[in-house]
Amino acid sequence: MRDVQIRGDMIRLGQFLKLADVMESGGESKELILDGEVSVNGEVDTRRGRQLHRGDVVRVLGETLRVA
Repeated sequence: MRDVQIRGDMIRLGQFLKLADVMESGGESKELILDGEVSVNGEVDTRRGRQLHRGDVVRVLGETLRVA
């Protein structure tokens, strides 16, 4: 599991994937999310605007990331 540091108290899912260098662009993140390839805290989430908070765990492309 890799910790990804955020500024502030929350970050949107699409922004988080870009910050974590999982995707190069917001468009790529959007497609991956809409295709159901991203899970948050063990559940698939198709909302790009999903708010993440510290401690949330995101799984994408075989990688596990924790909001820190």
